[in-house]
Amino acid sequence: MNPVVYLVGGAVRDELLGLPVRERDWVVTGASPEWLLDQGFRQVGADFPVFLHPETGEEYALARTERKRGHGYHGFTVTFDPGVSIEDDLARRDLTINAIARAGDGSLVDPHGGRSDLDARWLRHVSPAFSEDPLRVLRVARFAARLSHLGFRVHPDTRQLMRDMVASGELEHLVPERAWAEISRAMGGPRPRVFIETLRDCDALAVLLPELDRLFGVPQNPEYHPEVDTGEHVLMALDMAEALGGSADAVTAVLLHDLGKGLTPAEEWPSHRGHEHHGAPLVEAVCARFRLPNRTRDLAVRVCRHHLRSHRLLEARPDTVMKLLEALDAFRRDDVDDFVLACEADYRGRGGGLDQRPYPQGQRLRAALEAAKAIHARDLEGVPPGPEMGVALRRARVQAIADLAVQPGDDMPRGGPQQ
Repeated sequence: MNPVVYLVGGAVRDELLGLPVRERDWVVTGASPEWLLDQGFRQVGADFPVFLHPETGEEYALARTERKRGHGYHGFTVTFDPGVSIEDDLARRDLTINAIARAGDGSLVDPHGGRSDLDARWLRHVSPAFSEDPLRVLRVARFAARLSHLGFRVHPDTRQLMRDMVASGELEHLVPERAWAEISRAMGGPRPRVFIETLRDCDALAVLLPELDRLFGVPQNPEYHPEVDTGEHVLMALDMAEALGGSADAVTAVLLHDLGKGLTPAEEWPSHRGHEHHGAPLVEAVCARFRLPNRTRDLAVRVCRHHLRSHRLLEARPDTVMKLLEALDAFRRDDVDDFVLACEADYRGRGGGLDQRPYPQGQRLRAALEAAKAIHARDLEGVPPGPEMGVALRRARVQAIADLAVQPGDDMPRGGPQQ
């Protein structure tokens, strides 16, 4: 059997959709690891052989099949040998639009109707084996978000299969890091709202992020939130964070910023006094559950704790502004812009035309930080080293903030914080 190389998966899909191809993956049939090594490929991967091309660095994998033998991602037996066909390999893939291969002569291998589903804009599972990997629920949600601008939607049969997977408890076997990798990619990609809506539609959000799921149906004060529903506010804030060009970390902070409102007793609705403080432990719990990187966790916790303080900055005294900078650890960290963007997304991610208002609070916080950072201990004459220096340095920085020209007032309703 002679080795044959096929371009597979996302590269073929995106080419057919006229989208930019970010990376190319290849499958080789009729070959052995030894044959690829003899061609100069470098082997990587422990679960099954993947090889890097000696010139392009692109990934080449031997055609393989997968057989379920347990729960979760590791519950598979993988078989690869020269007798595995390209059709066998495509059958193990998640969606029909990802199960198309292109041969060297340009012809397509499309045994599951992927080209037809591309034209019809369906996200449809290849086979019932889709249910064997719970991560595919998140992948479908991410594809629904990524391709929503082209009109793609989840096929009813696939939506029902996803619901069945959730009901079976299969999602409880997800590896936390792999689950968060999909969530993070969705937060850093287009239409994160659609990702969350798709998970909620198949009941997966209640399993993965119950702290977020319970926000839907929780009312807020319509004076500050014309959209009323807290879950809808989070989705609108995600829309705004995307429009502002937020990083994955900033959008993640937006996703988690209002978790505390899910703890408010119903008899206190629509007020959510103290929700920012009540929510911080929930954010920390989510970050611990998914083992988020420290940078992502720290930003999300600070946005949760301090977003209302950011909204009130135009009314704040210089010492209060300094206290916020200190709470943000802004003199050592480099993520103040992410903090500001997340707060602005919360402030403007609302109904009733509030999305059109400016956010000069962000400008004031950045200016205050620059002014304060411009003051150094060496600039303070006659102050001895030690505790007195720290007090004098802080006093000088507060004065530098006070010397700034305060931006004229904003349209935030007076008489209370924006929830």
